[in-house]
Amino acid sequence: MADIRLEGVGHSYDGGTTWALKPMTWTWRTSRAYALLGPSGCGKTTLLNIISGLITPTAGRIFFDDRDVTDVPTAGRNIAQVFQFPVLYEEMSVYDNLAFPLRNRKYPKAEIDQRVRQVSRLLGLDHLLRRRSRRLDPGRQQIVSLGRGLVRSQVAAVLLDEPLTVVDPALKWTLRSKLKEIHRDTGHTLIYVTHDQTEALTFADEVVVLNEGAIVQAGEPAELFLSPSHEFVGHFIGSPGMNMVPAEIVGDVVRVGQADVGSVADGLPPGPVRIGVRPEFVSFTRASPGVAARVTGVDRMGAYDLVHTQVGEHPVIARTTAGSGYRPDAEAFLHFPPDRTFLFRDQVRCGFLAPLDGRSAT
Repeated sequence: MADIRLEGVGHSYDGGTTWALKPMTWTWRTSRAYALLGPSGCGKTTLLNIISGLITPTAGRIFFDDRDVTDVPTAGRNIAQVFQFPVLYEEMSVYDNLAFPLRNRKYPKAEIDQRVRQVSRLLGLDHLLRRRSRRLDPGRQQIVSLGRGLVRSQVAAVLLDEPLTVVDPALKWTLRSKLKEIHRDTGHTLIYVTHDQTEALTFADEVVVLNEGAIVQAGEPAELFLSPSHEFVGHFIGSPGMNMVPAEIVGDVVRVGQADVGSVADGLPPGPVRIGVRPEFVSFTRASPGVAARVTGVDRMGAYDLVHTQVGEHPVIARTTAGSGYRPDAEAFLHFPPDRTFLFRDQVRCGFLAPLDGRSAT
């Protein structure tokens, strides 16, 4: 196991005209479980393949601890990689597929058997060990592929490229828990690529959010949800994502339309900003002071309601208790709590909303 350090690493598929992965410096710490989260086409798989050696970066150097592996082929990096779709020897049994990476590296027979049975038990494959892999459905085949990646106890890192794509949704929750259990057992450095925020937030010690080839924020799941530093993170994480409402700083007061919603906490200069507040923290007040809104619809989610409103021309969603009673076209006033409301300029968080404390705009 090793720290994986990227120094100025970037990659272009067209000779530098555009960057699929913008040059970055980043360290993946040993024994931690990371989720690399972002939309399709943001550079996640490119970054993973650079770490594994399947791609040589256009720029920068890669180090495993202090060893420069930039030009070292995949076989020399001691990396285990699991791809989006099953990669198996179909005529081999499940047992032999799991054992193959260990046999290939001359592990003792007893250790091979111990590791195979340990991983198969954790992944629910015990009853399938003697079955040929081609006789499994694609979801079970992918679970075997996952086991092949996890069976080696001593690797620099395990790289997982959307490994649960073809797995039945009912199994995904269980497998994510099993992955965490295996991670605790082995201490592998895990880098788990996904576009699914639920997978990322439930699995990882640290989530790294990638967009348009660049890391926009990294942190623990709660930090990304409660304190996004970029509008993209606020929008991408959460279901639904963070509300973004145009506002104006006038004097030391933040104003949405004609409503004063708070003061400036960080001495920001006057001018336009965007307010970011999650639906979970938007509440309704009976009358002004508050932001005037019109209810446009209600999604009844069972345990809660999502009340859709319009503030001027801008949609704002509030999550309320079930049976809230709001109806389309009803007039309402919204409250944005200062301790959960952020200010953004040029998509980057620039400050926080503070209570008015009796002050007004000048």
